[in-house]
Amino acid sequence: MIIKQVSIFVENETGRLYDLMQTLADKEINLNAATIAETGEYGILRCIVQEPEKVVEILRNCNYSASLSDVIAVAIENKAGGLNKVLKILAEKNIAVKYIYSTMQSDKDEAAIMVKVNDPQKAIDILEAEGVKLFALEDLK
Repeated sequence: MIIKQVSIFVENETGRLYDLMQTLADKEINLNAATIAETGEYGILRCIVQEPEKVVEILRNCNYSASLSDVIAVAIENKAGGLNKVLKILAEKNIAVKYIYSTMQSDKDEAAIMVKVNDPQKAIDILEAEGVKLFALEDLK
């Protein structure tokens, strides 16, 4: 259940993030998960959308620099230590976690987080073997 994440470079200038969000809204693109990190002159918006390849094409046609990368979506217990259970499994199996962020989806018992790891398929195999629930892209609507 590898999920394609869209990464978009956005200049750190007033209104540029708004312009990007308006472009997505105008094209009726909904963000199912998102995070943004500053890197000096640019920010990088990482997001999960339905039809990521199509979204990258749309963004490039609108003069945005956009790319795809692989992440996994993991269910965690929505309580103290829930995330740590998953991180422990990955650490014990030598899977490096590069970053995480939450989705727009959660309920009282579980939350969904996006995880960028050095080996997504190996992480999936390990987590499934440990009984950890994973989400597919279509689950993140």
